[in-house]
Amino acid sequence: MIKAAVLTISDKGSRGEREDKSGEVIKEKLRLIKAEVVTYEIVPDERDIISEKLRSFAESANLILTTGGTGVSPRDVTPEATKDVIERELPGFSEAMRAESFKVTPRSIGSRAVSGMYKDTLIINLPGSPKAVAECLGVVLDAIPHVIEVAKGKVSDCGKDVHHRHHNHTH
Repeated sequence: MIKAAVLTISDKGSRGEREDKSGEVIKEKLRLIKAEVVTYEIVPDERDIISEKLRSFAESANLILTTGGTGVSPRDVTPEATKDVIERELPGFSEAMRAESFKVTPRSIGSRAVSGMYKDTLIINLPGSPKAVAECLGVVLDAIPHVIEVAKGKVSDCGKDVHHRHHNHTH
């Protein structure tokens, strides 16, 4: 079972000045992989607060999705806060999301989102806009359960599918 935490990073959202539509999109998409949202919070764009939340969320969640703070404005510090926490980076998630988003809007190349593991918890930075969140999660959603299973030590043979394909090959 995937236990998910959603962390929205928004100065305005944390002050109650903006509705968190991106967080709602994440919760909706997580239903598709039958993930249970165990924690959800909105915090300001403050590096220390974000990294502290990521560490505390990891105590009860094996998946943390953040939304917001991944651009190039001076207040965008989500990638730095995430790098303060993760022990192993998983660039494939962020690269796949950027590549796919780039087809929709060239501006997505400015995303600095990172992804990685903290202990056995997968952390993925998502953009701030609801539309971009839906697009990006659509790209990586199916890969999430497998990565979490492997991280828990439940799946040992990652290459199993590939291995079987090679066996059907005649020389």
